[in-house]
Amino acid sequence: MPTRHQNSTSHLLSSGYRPVTEEVTVLSPPVRGELPSELDGTFLRIGPNALGGHDPARHHSFRGDAMVHGLRLRGGRAEWYRNRWVRTDRAARALGELPTPGPRHGASDNTNAGLVRHAGRTLALADGGALPTRLGERLETLDRVDFDGTLPGGFSAHPVLDPLTQEMHAVAYAPGRPGVDLLTLDASGRVRRRENITVKGTPMMHAFSLTDRHALLYDLPVTYSGRAAAAGSDVPYAWDDGHGARLGVLPRDGGDADVRWAELAPCYVFHPVNAYEQGRYTVVDVIRHERVFDRDPLHPSESSPTLWRWIVDRSGATVAEHPLSEAVQEFPRIDDRYAGSPYRYAFTVGLRPGRGAALAGPALLRHDLVTGRADRHDFGPGREGGEAVFVPRHGAAPEADGWLLSLVHDTATGRGELVVLDTADFTGPPLATVPLPVRVPHGLHAQWTAGG
Repeated sequence: MPTRHQNSTSHLLSSGYRPVTEEVTVLSPPVRGELPSELDGTFLRIGPNALGGHDPARHHSFRGDAMVHGLRLRGGRAEWYRNRWVRTDRAARALGELPTPGPRHGASDNTNAGLVRHAGRTLALADGGALPTRLGERLETLDRVDFDGTLPGGFSAHPVLDPLTQEMHAVAYAPGRPGVDLLTLDASGRVRRRENITVKGTPMMHAFSLTDRHALLYDLPVTYSGRAAAAGSDVPYAWDDGHGARLGVLPRDGGDADVRWAELAPCYVFHPVNAYEQGRYTVVDVIRHERVFDRDPLHPSESSPTLWRWIVDRSGATVAEHPLSEAVQEFPRIDDRYAGSPYRYAFTVGLRPGRGAALAGPALLRHDLVTGRADRHDFGPGREGGEAVFVPRHGAAPEADGWLLSLVHDTATGRGELVVLDTADFTGPPLATVPLPVRVPHGLHAQWTAGG
């Protein structure tokens, strides 16, 4: 089992974590090496970047005004880099701009946690009741959306796209709302189905998993804390030993009465890897934290996250749990063409042991889940990269054959650069890098949007 440790937040004060204070545009940044001409699209990364300062000793790590970073790649060139604050109500006021149009649900519109491209829209996302924010091709904030009036509440930071149907699935929760909403959006971007699912209390259900037949719900012991809310926390959730942990399995077309719950050892999952069916079993791979937001209510820092597999016996509603890797890691990605189906490869960010709440690390890991082999790409001394995105070499390429893109912070220069790896030479030097004349602080999640 991963061991608990007392985390120091000193690394959160380093240049890689400090917010930037300006929006910048860099046209035609140079390229070292050779960018594949097939990479035609925009690499995006989002995360909290506080307007007015952020103190890791006093402020929650999920707090901070949403900022998106992007690099447009086309024809073997980098056309531009931009960073832009998402125009939340607070950011628009601070920047002296008019409010962003669109409906409002919930207390917050700070969509700083995730990104998705669906039905022709690029959306910035968050949990806890916030509506998605639509972004333009140059990262400008366009409006808040409720999917043409079909979304009854907030949305999710981690929806799952079905690569076969092009539908988008999500689990939404909000403080004070009973249960969680299991949502299905059709390929045109409208909610076609909503099922309210009963859970114990009000858990932070940050993510879920999806197979071609079932949805997997994580009812885990991080729950709404009235005490934290009364103290003014922007993220009023805390570890609850009395809540327990369980995994809910329900058919994709099922409802609340169809959920079968199976008990788990207490833990928390921010980021599943993938899930798929195997006869009467459902295989669920996750990045597992033994405990979060207990002794350290501001940062997910109390245990070392590792890669685990849960095998669910649906006939008896039981789960067999075992680790797949002892390496400390987070921010998993796969070849998205295999989402919800049997797969072989997973990519993760290798973190430094003892550094809880880390958003980046010195290496990327590639796990072969058939052989158990793990390969490592080191970024080099003083360099740390964040979540990578995978882009297949072409539509019919074998699984995980293509390129990995990650934003890297170099402590020697204090600047950022986009690193492009060829998975055919994963442990070798980058195929190309795009050095930037500015610092790009570590963020949360990355996304690749093909084309213009």
